Amino acid sequence: MEKNNQQFIKMTTKPIGSLLLGLSIPTILSMMVTNIYNIVDTAFIGTLGTSESGATGIVFSFMAILQAVAFMCGQGAGSIMSRRLGAKDLKEATKFASTGFFMSFTLGAIIAVLSYIFIEPLLSVMGSTPTIAPYAKTYIIYLLIAAPFFTSSFTMNNLLRYEGKAKLGTIGMMTGAILNISGDALFIFVLDMGIAGAGLSTAISQIVSFIILISMFLRGKTETRISFKNVDFGMKTLWEVFATGFPSLLRQGLNSVATMLLNNQAKLYGDPAVSAMSIVSRVAFFSMAIAIGIGQGFQPISSYNYGAKLKPRVREAFWKALLASELVLLLASIPIFVFPQPIIRLLRDDADVIEIATRALRLMCIGQLFIPFTMMVEMGFQSTGAKLLATISSSLRSGIILIPTLLIITNLRGLAGIQEAQPVSFVLTFVICLGLCRLFLNRLKE
Repeated sequence: MEKNNQQFIKMTTKPIGSLLLGLSIPTILSMMVTNIYNIVDTAFIGTLGTSESGATGIVFSFMAILQAVAFMCGQGAGSIMSRRLGAKDLKEATKFASTGFFMSFTLGAIIAVLSYIFIEPLLSVMGSTPTIAPYAKTYIIYLLIAAPFFTSSFTMNNLLRYEGKAKLGTIGMMTGAILNISGDALFIFVLDMGIAGAGLSTAISQIVSFIILISMFLRGKTETRISFKNVDFGMKTLWEVFATGFPSLLRQGLNSVATMLLNNQAKLYGDPAVSAMSIVSRVAFFSMAIAIGIGQGFQPISSYNYGAKLKPRVREAFWKALLASELVLLLASIPIFVFPQPIIRLLRDDADVIEIATRALRLMCIGQLFIPFTMMVEMGFQSTGAKLLATISSSLRSGIILIPTLLIITNLRGLAGIQEAQPVSFVLTFVICLGLCRLFLNRLKE
């Protein structure tokens, strides 16, 4: 009980700036290491050939599906759990943590089985060309084995963040990422397994991350506990987790759909175009990692203090997180904008790939500067339990705006439209979120 009181005092009285920094740094480190792995993985696979490099874009789409489910369960249960902890209701908080975990593991297993049964049409829908499909299939088969561990690991990481224990989540995620990089080098090059080595390395690292993260809950390192006896299978509880986490599912799911659509549009211009846009996605996400990490540091502050009825602290955290994320994204984007070709060449030294990716990457650097504002509005609604507004704001950037923009611009401008669609959608979403931000700030009035 003393430990719980100390955590409550920390989350509700510590100065927002230092609290945000303390909660953001572990998440930023975890995301940076994970994204370094993504870049290294793309670079390693890029040495095998353009088709193999293109396969990483297909795999990225599938991983986005798994992450969508994981974030739905983790942020749905985590947001409720954090508000219950802020209200000093540990029993209810534990119930939602356990329910979210088992919900995520079960859904991960279901996705794995269905994806294995329908693997061929799935690859086609995700935008795979006939030459890319065999490599993508080889990689994804290994991911299917680890799918339940993948989803539940991301869910546990979110639960730990919402408890204000981001450091514990970082240990598991960083260990897995580092192991993944080492495994890539071993399996791809030393054991000459090719792209199968990348898949095997990813599967092993996800299982190891799962073991480390679940041990945090089982060894009493957290306020809540994960156990089957604490799960509530009642429709009310399941619906509350789903409804609260639905914005995350929608955001990630629409992002996956948009990525598949992007791959399908790009494949009309051959494997180099698919490979180029895959590389752009990886590099752009790398530059976004710190900004996202700050946003994820903001979420537990928002939920905890909203539950404790300390709305001025939520408002202060919103503005400070927004300013910090915008600043770091600007600093991260400048070198990528100025020197895109050397970066792309590290991942795939192919003249056609470099030509397509260079313009797309520069446009992404500009467009991404509009994301932190929309991201903070999305996270603010979700962490304070505004389910409908969170769903609306989450669906804009990744789907409602992006998908029609992609279809319209690519039909008008061909390959140039593929390069331009995402940046244009980011700007349009920003304009709409200016109005939604006012609604969020109104929720925080005394």
